[in-house]
Amino acid sequence: MTTTLSEQILPGTWTLDKVHSTVGYAVRHSGLSLFKGGLPDFDASLADGVLLGSANVASITVNDDNLQGHLLSPDFFDYEQFPRVSFESTSIVRDGETITVEGELELRGVKLPVTLTGSIFGPVGEKIGLELETTIDRTSFGMNWQMELPNGVTALDNEVTLTAHLELAKA
Repeated sequence: MTTTLSEQILPGTWTLDKVHSTVGYAVRHSGLSLFKGGLPDFDASLADGVLLGSANVASITVNDDNLQGHLLSPDFFDYEQFPRVSFESTSIVRDGETITVEGELELRGVKLPVTLTGSIFGPVGEKIGLELETTIDRTSFGMNWQMELPNGVTALDNEVTLTAHLELAKA
């Protein structure tokens, strides 16, 4: 039986437990491996059935200072002009432990609809857990930088997987 999330969880406000939550990304690099990182400076809440989230782009994690600078440049996030990434849900549907969240992702000043899918756990006492994932085309948000490698493979795939592992507590 599929029901809306608000029918499964008490109405009200649920706030982020940052210690037990992460937001990340993964993109295939050089056609070989997944390059992964995160945005540790973020916030999220669930208020009366609407999931909101935003992240400070400057907090992007990368193991190379030069690469971090490139990711913050106009080739990618254009941090100086667009310092935050945000998401707001338009619907949340739960089917057992499966959850589908429709909403709008704003990245580089571009708002596009996305569908997050994953799992919901709880409530257990006054807490719930959400594990959500979506795949976006980075070029749809104006991240068009690309480089062809000597073997003809592109340096970076256009598809980027975004993940959110959230623990929320009843406020």
